[in-house]
Amino acid sequence: MAPHPDLAAEQAYVDHAYRCLESSRDSAKRLRSMVEVGKGGTEQARWERDMIEGNIASRLSDLHLGDHTLVFGRIDLRQDEGGDSFYIGRLAVADDAMEPVVVDWRAPVAEPFYRATGRQHMGLVRRRHFASRGRNLIDIEDELFGEGSEVGGQYGVVDAGTTVTGQGTLIRSLETARTGQLGDIVATIQGEQDEIIRAPLPGVMVVQGGPGTGKTVVALHRAAYLLYTHRFPLEGQGVLVVGPNRLFLGYIEQVLPSLGEAGVELAVFDDLVDDVSITGRDEPEASRIKGDLRMVQVLARAIRDRKRALRSDLRIGYGLQHLTLTVEASERVVAEARRRSRGHNAGRRHVEDAFFAELAASGRDDLPASEVRARTRRLPEIIEALEWMWPVLTPAQLLNDLFGSPALLASAAGRRIDPDEQAALFRPRVSHPDQPVFTSDDAPLLDEARAVLGPTPRRRRMHGADAVRTYGHIVVDEAQDLSPMQLRMLNRRSLNGSMTVVGDIAQSTGAWAHQDWHEILEHLPSRREPKRAELSIGYRIPAPNMELAARVLRVAAPGLEPPRPVRQQGDPPQVISTENLIETVIDTALREHEAVGVGSVAVIVAGSMVADVEQGFALRGIEIGHASRRGLAADVTLVPVGLVKGLELDASVVVEPAAILEGEMQGARALYVALTRATKRLAIVHERPLPEFLAAAET
Repeated sequence: MAPHPDLAAEQAYVDHAYRCLESSRDSAKRLRSMVEVGKGGTEQARWERDMIEGNIASRLSDLHLGDHTLVFGRIDLRQDEGGDSFYIGRLAVADDAMEPVVVDWRAPVAEPFYRATGRQHMGLVRRRHFASRGRNLIDIEDELFGEGSEVGGQYGVVDAGTTVTGQGTLIRSLETARTGQLGDIVATIQGEQDEIIRAPLPGVMVVQGGPGTGKTVVALHRAAYLLYTHRFPLEGQGVLVVGPNRLFLGYIEQVLPSLGEAGVELAVFDDLVDDVSITGRDEPEASRIKGDLRMVQVLARAIRDRKRALRSDLRIGYGLQHLTLTVEASERVVAEARRRSRGHNAGRRHVEDAFFAELAASGRDDLPASEVRARTRRLPEIIEALEWMWPVLTPAQLLNDLFGSPALLASAAGRRIDPDEQAALFRPRVSHPDQPVFTSDDAPLLDEARAVLGPTPRRRRMHGADAVRTYGHIVVDEAQDLSPMQLRMLNRRSLNGSMTVVGDIAQSTGAWAHQDWHEILEHLPSRREPKRAELSIGYRIPAPNMELAARVLRVAAPGLEPPRPVRQQGDPPQVISTENLIETVIDTALREHEAVGVGSVAVIVAGSMVADVEQGFALRGIEIGHASRRGLAADVTLVPVGLVKGLELDASVVVEPAAILEGEMQGARALYVALTRATKRLAIVHERPLPEFLAAAET
């Protein structure tokens, strides 16, 4: 096929854009010499130098592209719209006269590049997509708008039914080998994705998207867009991205830096809790209970149970007399502190003040309470009495005591949690609660306890009010599995109720798998009516693979429709029956690796089969990566099905569907997730009989 007639001219323009970018970098570097301060410089001058240096460093970081492409394409406006042309790219670039050379993809003028359709041309006569390799253009794809377009040629005309733009460029991007990390889609954003990315900031935006629809990258590009559009105040307030596990965070960590936004905080729920070590997860039953909103009342009661009157009168020697705090007086002290204090730990000061006042009043000669306090506060019996009446507690101490004592747990649970559930929560108390005894399922409980307890006096002195860190915008991925307690934890960190929440109800596989978004929204900020959007087009998964996965979807979530795949062609999935499962899995994985070349291959297994498959590879002397240790860096990676959600791979080998169905809480949904990871090739290897809904696919 002949090259596009404008290829050389556009290459020249791209080269000019890169020269302007380098010139901007050189100008930023030269600024450093203007703020140098010698030995005689004033403190003010040095402060100004540090501030300017920081700004220059930030600007240089913004202008550094690495291997990323600068220019994605161009839009030409109709004559009645001015007839101008704009080149759209990763960041804004100007020439020496400060005339725009490249427009930032997030700028309002760039919106038609992503959004224009046959029905709404948005003033365009042509949209041009660039296919690039580094700085070199390798192809151009034109889309013309309307039959009366001033631009002629042999390239596509966008009709009223168009839903996918720049299809050739998009397909080329989708068929590129995966690197083990999620890439940005800024050059190929589609209209339905762009509507979500550019949606207004306030309130909660909920995005339902099936596998391969790009919901994760859409959410991350939305974060970049909001920071660009609302730099003030979001840069100061902060943006938080919460993912389901560390494998997922490692997979997405380069997307925002590639878009020029390196200051966004990425976290899992464990990271949002301070001063404790967290490892592992609970058994499903305990996980389910700990995620239930009933735990709010259980924790509140557990804290209230620690605010109590003395069991007997306290009597201490004080010079030639005795001072006494009666049980009745201690009841008054505790009741008054409960009434006056807003947080448990803050109430300790009220208790101590009233405690020593009561002691002083019990003596002769109007003893000053301050003097009694100074002389007695270190006595063992005084310390013991105060700790009994109103102990200062950290969240770790509270949970360590609560779950380690059947009596405390029964008292706090009351009728809210039955005895069997209490038994599931019990674990032996440890003498040092700072040891790693907490699980990821404890994180929301620790956070809830911290909110009710408040900071300890020592932390208040060190960190001021020690308030929970809040954010101007929060992005939540894989939200369909979050428990009410986790959602409450997010709510607590939202400064103004602004969130982007993405997920797929059909991929709800955890202990708190939700049936619809209403169950999730009722626990999120409600200051504004939530906005809802659905991504309906599947970009990642070829049609043959999606057809197979759709059989599982009809069982896993009968009310949901699968995404409509853009890529109609693709290798048909292989369904391989064997009497030697592990050996066949290894052979299939090696064959898939050879087929995709430099791409990524995953062997997806039920959690119960991880050790056997890993041992099988080792016995054959074949190195295999393990997702929980090295991410997706290896050529072939072993991935437990519980960690595979949100990832995309060139090829996947799904092992023993029957084991996945039996071993996961939401077995059919977990299998659906496993079958929808591959962008190119899919193989199913089984020894046991296939479930009926997959049996017809066997070859």
